[in-house]
Amino acid sequence: MTLRGRACYGAPLSRSRPSLSIFFPAYNDAGTIASLALVAHMTARQLTDDYEVIVVDDGSPDHTGALLDEMAAHFPWLRVVHHGGNRGYGGALRTGFATASKELVFYTDGDAQYDPREMVKLYEALTPGVDFVNGYKIGRSDPIHRKVIGKLYHVFVRTMFGLRLRDVDCDFRLMRREVFDKVRLTRSSGVICVELMKKVQDHGFRVAQVPVHHYHRTYGKSQFFNFSRVARTLGDLLRLWGELVVRQEHLASDAAAAAPARRGAAPSARGEGRH
Repeated sequence: MTLRGRACYGAPLSRSRPSLSIFFPAYNDAGTIASLALVAHMTARQLTDDYEVIVVDDGSPDHTGALLDEMAAHFPWLRVVHHGGNRGYGGALRTGFATASKELVFYTDGDAQYDPREMVKLYEALTPGVDFVNGYKIGRSDPIHRKVIGKLYHVFVRTMFGLRLRDVDCDFRLMRREVFDKVRLTRSSGVICVELMKKVQDHGFRVAQVPVHHYHRTYGKSQFFNFSRVARTLGDLLRLWGELVVRQEHLASDAAAAAPARRGAAPSARGEGRH
């Protein structure tokens, strides 16, 4: 993995204008990613003086990587991370979250089916009582077969994982960095979105939901909607269900980490009682 470009650091901020990382996972998105990065930059300037725009090129065989490197050479606010080979959608998201360095983290896809300018709506919904803002599609602008499969998928995972979300499949999200003090992501496929939202919900983070527009894909094609990928996704979902619903491994690890702290505090409390 290589990193190009440099972060844009501004003046110190007040609490009302936290710093912001915006990132896009990109795979064969040469026709859309440049304009998305520029729009994200212009939108970020409305919200804060301390921001960065990150694009994770997930081993694209087209000229996405070369285009991004050319942009990063001219725009200091842009950071480009290259995967030597394709790591999958989940792998690209995990790199994006790990690279983001600011107080707030926003991401959406690099195919331009969402408008980065609507990030402002999520930012406004991130009030002091909210940790995470999840978008939901006002209407899905996809072919009918994708709409049907998407609806079935949503009902399936929402029921399996007990998710309280209007749209688990809307990759338009803004969150506080503190979320990742507890949430650890492990998946490399698109199942990572279910993993993310299940762990966010189970760890008690406060989630707001905001409607956003969804647009027709104008460049490239979806990497998800083929039978072999759908079959692999179902298998990964079942394994994830075993980990998060049956065994609740993400919560068990928290309990194990907290136990030594409680045991360490007890002797101190008893010692204070003797004085």
